[in-house]
Amino acid sequence: MPSRIMLSPGDIATLDLTDPRTHAEYDLSEVWRHLRKTQPFYWHPSVGGSPGFWVVSRHADVSEIYRDNKRFTSEKGNVLTTLLMGGDSAAGMMAAVTDGPRHSDIRKILLKAFSPRALEGVVDNIRQSTRALLLDAVAREECDFARDVAADIPLTAICDLMGVPAADRAKVLELTATALGNDGAAQSPAAAWQARNDILAYFGTLAEERRGNPGDDAVSVLATGTIEGRPLTMDEIVVNCYSLIIGGDETSRMSMTGGVLALVEHPAQWQALKSGEADIATAVDEILRWTTPALHFGRTALEDVPVGEQGQVIKAGDIVTLWNDSANMDEEVFEAPERFLLGRTPNKHLSFGYGPHFCLGAYLGRAEIAAMLTGLREVVASVELRGDTRRNYSNLLSGVTSLPVALRAE
Repeated sequence: MPSRIMLSPGDIATLDLTDPRTHAEYDLSEVWRHLRKTQPFYWHPSVGGSPGFWVVSRHADVSEIYRDNKRFTSEKGNVLTTLLMGGDSAAGMMAAVTDGPRHSDIRKILLKAFSPRALEGVVDNIRQSTRALLLDAVAREECDFARDVAADIPLTAICDLMGVPAADRAKVLELTATALGNDGAAQSPAAAWQARNDILAYFGTLAEERRGNPGDDAVSVLATGTIEGRPLTMDEIVVNCYSLIIGGDETSRMSMTGGVLALVEHPAQWQALKSGEADIATAVDEILRWTTPALHFGRTALEDVPVGEQGQVIKAGDIVTLWNDSANMDEEVFEAPERFLLGRTPNKHLSFGYGPHFCLGAYLGRAEIAAMLTGLREVVASVELRGDTRRNYSNLLSGVTSLPVALRAE
């Protein structure tokens, strides 16, 4: 698709951040810059009768609210669409939409599957499979990087982590794509709803099997986990499985594809990667900052909270949205944030969130991007665009869903 249209600060009055087209078709960088400087706590008016909501754009303010689960809760939902619809039915069951001791208890169960030691085998497989995918893409010369390479890496990793049988993985990929509408076009709400229910049903069946015959995978950890001596209910198990498969697949795919596009668009950084000048771990964090696959997360205020320097007050019950893509471009935190620099350090990006809900899969996500960069360095001499890219249509996930490229052998 052609480059996105740059919106100006004058467009703020008509800006609709709930509309997926706003994020797919327009460049909001000037809007975010203006809001950070003049209205860091901006009240977004109601759209179509749904509630209005706060838009928080500065890194410091976003970080502070991420940390503060005493005054801002995730339990009414943690993404804009759900919050506008009145709440999340998984609240109190899914770690992402649970706070306090309950959140800590669920998180402790999940950490058994997400520790670096537990992930050793998964990460080794990521490195091997990524290299194989890149060698295959080089042999074919032309490919769609988003679909032929980036789609497989996180899906393989999260399915390894969860013990999803190989025969079911294509089905899981198709369902997650439909559930989140990542096909680069407007998604049917009915199709997305059905896909979400199919994912829940699939993991319900798998969890029942693992209760009787557990392994060391994340589904088994949930299926056999207990809190205060009580096993998790099947509803608790399947909603956390859903959260893992959605979060672990889509965000990494967006970061990897967007990272390759950034390397094509910034030849000096490609050379820094190829020459070894760019440290892989540092480069991973810059790709995460630059791509920011999760545009926002949301909270609900539990009490009145004075904010900003303009005498504003967030009222109890107000929806508060935290915009990672703005925070990750904050000039007060990042020097020349508009530049893509693989050697950027420090790099305090918020792509994995912050505070109590910091992403459980951060280590795994970094390992996936690192494997891709290492593979590109070792087996690919050059990357060239071979057609128009296509962007995701979503107010939550940002990224490229189609990236036709030619990969030349080293």
